[in-house]
Amino acid sequence: MQNAIPTYAQVRATFEWDLPDQLNMAAQCLAHPPAQIAVHDLVHGTITYAQLEAQSAALAQVLIDKGIRRGDRVGVLRSQDVWTAAAHLAIWSLGAISVPLFTLFQADALDVRTLDAGLSLIITDQANSNRVMHAPALVPDALPILANAKLTIVDTGPETPACLIYTSGTTGAPKGALHGHRMLTGHLPGVVMSHDALGQPDDCLWSPADWAWIGGLFDVLMPGLALGVPVVAARLAKFNLEGCLDVLARAPVRNVFFPPTALRMLKAGDLQIKGLRSVASGGEPLGTEMLEWGKRAFGLNINEFYGQTECNMVASSSSVLFEPRANCIGKPVAGFEIEVLNEAGTPTLDEGDVAIRKGAASMMLDYWDKPEASAQKFKGDWMLTGDRGIWEGEYLRFVGREDDVITSSGYRIGPSEIEDCLLSHPCVATVGVIGKPDALRTEIVKAYIVLKEDVIASSDLVIELQVYVKQRLASYSYPREIEFLSALPMTVTGKVIRRELKARARAELKGAP
Repeated sequence: MQNAIPTYAQVRATFEWDLPDQLNMAAQCLAHPPAQIAVHDLVHGTITYAQLEAQSAALAQVLIDKGIRRGDRVGVLRSQDVWTAAAHLAIWSLGAISVPLFTLFQADALDVRTLDAGLSLIITDQANSNRVMHAPALVPDALPILANAKLTIVDTGPETPACLIYTSGTTGAPKGALHGHRMLTGHLPGVVMSHDALGQPDDCLWSPADWAWIGGLFDVLMPGLALGVPVVAARLAKFNLEGCLDVLARAPVRNVFFPPTALRMLKAGDLQIKGLRSVASGGEPLGTEMLEWGKRAFGLNINEFYGQTECNMVASSSSVLFEPRANCIGKPVAGFEIEVLNEAGTPTLDEGDVAIRKGAASMMLDYWDKPEASAQKFKGDWMLTGDRGIWEGEYLRFVGREDDVITSSGYRIGPSEIEDCLLSHPCVATVGVIGKPDALRTEIVKAYIVLKEDVIASSDLVIELQVYVKQRLASYSYPREIEFLSALPMTVTGKVIRRELKARARAELKGAP
């Protein structure tokens, strides 16, 4: 029997944030019967809450022995497995700050984040332990675990810094969004809503999204633990249809967060997947055709949700609360006040800037060590998302990104980081990077490059530059297309005018000269 589900109006009218003076995300995640299943790890087996707590306690003691204290930053460079969960819980239990890091980051991308955060230590796995990093590596996999060991948790509050997650770096280097221990509480209403009242009997969560990203870590893993909904750990080295079907066959998955690119790959494979209770998706709008396909493929509506690293899970669809509307991302989640602002900063029914009122629990404290960027993110009582939107009644329609973030295969990629990397190549004089529309990946990274004098453009140079970025940043962020130009469109102050490059890319798709 399903739990009773209130109406959307009832949810909004009765909601209040539950943020006690004493709040620690490790305690939230472990507040369940010891024998209850926490994680279905397809490598390590079924993990109970007692086992997860024992692993977290063993790791916390090692961190203490290595001098980790309140406020220290500790990286977590692992993928989907139970030790990743234990690492974050151990760090939070000490009042320290966890910093998720993606295993596909290459040297430059990893170094930027490690140095900016001032990491004291990086918890990783054996495969990544020998990488050259600016912080010592710790591999916890072989730690002796005392059965039923309890995790000692220091006193922290909602505003105590707990997690530092890096954004895509649309202007300059990636910025670290610093969140307090209220972060998990702030995600719960949206996660519950996007999975049609998550927490029903036999619910079980999985996502192919890596737990190094806010989508995998705080839209799936930590909410699942906090709500007592088992989470499946089964990170695929590369998402593919066979791997996805294998996970669904081996684990009791009922609720899935599929990034849009994963959905497009499933659609291209013409797959029919029945037996799921909810499918959620976020990152970019899916469109009517994809949503209609979802009804046929899953036998249910795909619930779209919206948010960003700085303030996540702020709007969502929910089939059990209201009918979805084509081309809209849903309605505000309980606890979040969203407005569309005009240039004067006043709410408008016309297209404008999507903004979220301060006070939402999933909103960041500030950008790490960047007071000017933090100040620019806020206008009065509002946090500016940098996105454009418009209201259709109670429904929010996403219009487009105000910044230049590239959304490719579910990853949000900052062009400035790629430009900086390419500019360090001895053949490159200037460069502009944009997202070019792509049917499968939403966008692909395209680089327009002006070469230095006496350097000759060639297909071999294109490959060399692509490999150059792959080896220094991440395999998903290299430019899939490179075009050599004699000059780039520039402002009078010397900034690349990306909108002109985007217009050029769109013209290429239409076959224009």
